[in-house]
Amino acid sequence: MEEASSAYHDNSVNIQRTPEHGQRKTVDGGILLVIEAKGSWLHAGYHLTGATAGPALLSLPYAFALVGWVPGVLALLLGAGISFYSYYILITIVEHFESQGKRFVCFRSLADHIMGKRWSLFFIAPLQFVICYVTVIAAVLVGGVCMKEIYMLYNPDGPLKLYQFISLFGVMTAVLAQTPSFHSLRHVNFLSILLCLGYSLCATCGSIIGGLSADASAKVYTVKGDLIHKTFGVFGSLAIIATSFGNPIIVEIQGTVSRPARRKMIKGLLLCYSVVVLTFLSVSVSGYWAFGNAAQSNIFDNMASKNGTLVVPRRLLVMAYAFVFLQLIAVSVVYLQPAFDVLETHVADVNKGRYSIRNLAPRVVGRTFFVGSASFFAAMLPFFGDINALMGALGYTPLVFVFPIIFSIIVYRPSKMGFTYWFHVLLIVCFSILTVLGSLAAVGQLSLDAHKYRLFADNIMSM
Repeated sequence: MEEASSAYHDNSVNIQRTPEHGQRKTVDGGILLVIEAKGSWLHAGYHLTGATAGPALLSLPYAFALVGWVPGVLALLLGAGISFYSYYILITIVEHFESQGKRFVCFRSLADHIMGKRWSLFFIAPLQFVICYVTVIAAVLVGGVCMKEIYMLYNPDGPLKLYQFISLFGVMTAVLAQTPSFHSLRHVNFLSILLCLGYSLCATCGSIIGGLSADASAKVYTVKGDLIHKTFGVFGSLAIIATSFGNPIIVEIQGTVSRPARRKMIKGLLLCYSVVVLTFLSVSVSGYWAFGNAAQSNIFDNMASKNGTLVVPRRLLVMAYAFVFLQLIAVSVVYLQPAFDVLETHVADVNKGRYSIRNLAPRVVGRTFFVGSASFFAAMLPFFGDINALMGALGYTPLVFVFPIIFSIIVYRPSKMGFTYWFHVLLIVCFSILTVLGSLAAVGQLSLDAHKYRLFADNIMSM
């Protein structure tokens, strides 16, 4: 019980009293085995950046194409500022409770304490779990697509199918998923930052090459479609941008940082947003400049081929796709951490060592099952873009932009006569409306594209 006892002091373990045995410590296996509070501010920065700056940024030129230059740049900068502010609030709230002797290392337990068990159990916790799981499915799908794209560049008539690449990607993810704790991924997430910088540079250089090419099409920056399509495009664009900044595991990441965590987390957040602003702006501006309103939902699709020839050097595309699929392995494992936390809570024995057969066997089986199920759905639903857009609008927006602000109002109770209260209310109203309208727009797109869906198709359906 010594290991469990030390975990109590480090990991917010509940104490229960019984008349027969006096005081007994109940240790959360998920906290003990998955969330270790050992990280520095650099480690926090690696985790935050790896969970935020992902291949979703490759859709930003498409988001610009839906609204145009000025609204696109403005929405991107506002998304960066408001999401940073929201994460800062969440970090501060966690530290506020820490100073009172109440430590929270997962979003669901924080929501449980602030909003009550019903909100947490039936809405917030399932929403976070589904969003993380959907993100893993999308990552596995896009990772398999990237591997296939590399294969097709060298062997256009090759016999291998998309589901085979998805299966291979799933196997690699399942191996990395056996990494015992979130803290153990710090070096993986550092590599994830380098990979993000790599494919962002490839996207920017490829856009410049494509835009300056003698065969480049005339650049048109007007927004396509009638009033209805433009209106839905606005909300679709905002949902893409909001999803790009989404990180629903801030509290879990803070749980990996050594005490006191607030200052380390803020320094890590500054590191994260240095990478985010650099990559997001460079890819979105260069991609939209090069291809205008013809920008695709993945900017590399604009560079793949034109009249049977590549728009950019083949080596550049191969390198970019390789960087993306390698980072997606890390992204998948990071977003599986809340699921692993729940799994270890229910099946782990905290009186046994992390590498004992009693804990190792269920961990390997459970984690392999999670990755295998995500890979199966990715192979079965290669049109996942529309579903992902719906989940992004319905999940990322409230978790990132709405609930942290609600938490702040409940915890700090700002005066209704002050600026802070009404500014927070404005944010809640605006992003709640965006959640509803973005979800409706995604549902409308789902209905329009339904006739294109094919289970286990060999090609992903673009959004």
